[in-house]
Amino acid sequence: MDLLELRGKLDQIDEKIVALYEERMEISSQVADYKIETGKKVFDKAREEEKLAKVRALTHNAFNAHGAQELFEQIMSMSRKLQYNKLVQAGSLGRLPFIGVDRLETEQARVVFQGAEGAYSHLAMQRYFGEQVKSFHVDTFRDAMTAIEEGSADFAVLPIENSTAGIVSEIYDLLVEFENYIVGEQIIRIEHCLLGLPGTDISQIKTVYSHPQSLMQSAKFLASHEDWKQVSLKNNAFAAEKVSKEGDRTQAAIAGEQAAKAYGLEILKRGVNQAENNSTRFIIVTNQKIFRKDAGKISICLEVPHESGSLYHILSHFIYNNLNMTKIESRPIEERDWEYRFFIDFEGNFADGAVKNALRGLRDEARNMKILGNY
Repeated sequence: MDLLELRGKLDQIDEKIVALYEERMEISSQVADYKIETGKKVFDKAREEEKLAKVRALTHNAFNAHGAQELFEQIMSMSRKLQYNKLVQAGSLGRLPFIGVDRLETEQARVVFQGAEGAYSHLAMQRYFGEQVKSFHVDTFRDAMTAIEEGSADFAVLPIENSTAGIVSEIYDLLVEFENYIVGEQIIRIEHCLLGLPGTDISQIKTVYSHPQSLMQSAKFLASHEDWKQVSLKNNAFAAEKVSKEGDRTQAAIAGEQAAKAYGLEILKRGVNQAENNSTRFIIVTNQKIFRKDAGKISICLEVPHESGSLYHILSHFIYNNLNMTKIESRPIEERDWEYRFFIDFEGNFADGAVKNALRGLRDEARNMKILGNY
């Protein structure tokens, strides 16, 4: 046979495969109707594993066995997604345990942030809630999460990601540990400044205080002053406060302009961080399961079985439902070596059918899925 004849035979086979696929999906639709009536779960892992074993046994060599398994994993995945879709249309998925609101009640709210006045978290809070917001600060991120969980604060403002330094891993871990939820976000452009007592000349500086990340982001500037001693503190605002209180002209802090205003310091040099496009994303967190009706981003976390292809199959729910995944991060799972929890951001709203469809599939097929918020 020549190539054209071979291709013709393949076309004939493909037509049969498509016809059989459509016939199979029609039966899957009837299966969905049965499950809607009986309340039976869509995903039956034992049944699928049994089916894959039978499919492998029908083949005649190891290569075809592997290929047939991949093919039928995809076919059964599409069948499940069709069934989830029918359940959504029939209203059988129920409502998500989140209440939609037109706006957040912020007028009388108490807001907590980590650090001190003049910190970037303080600025993010003021940008989001306004400068007259009732607020207080705590020493650690855990303290902030505890404050909203216990009700001493209505909202917390927490940094979750920096455009140059990456994620704040502790925040991701705390979102899993606490029953608190993201309801908003605020992005702040970061411009580190060298701050000193009024009237100080840079030539007088001997010691610089700042957060370790800020020192790292200002490494190029600091390298030109090799004689300066660099001292790490847990917050930029604490560094500015220390310089202000101690009144020593040989000391300086690396912090933002708002810290200079808060502690009466002079900006000795602006923009000492080498990255011009440096921003930090802050999340607004509360202990209530609410979301704004105009929210457009969803954050979730989940675990997947520690086996080949498991993450691939989980991510297919976003593709099938035409949802745009904007971010994925992983964090190691404590006390389980080499296993990871995945944090995913994607576009959508809890009221969208496609979102409900995807979340139902993810909840059935992933381990320990948690919705972190819609904002």
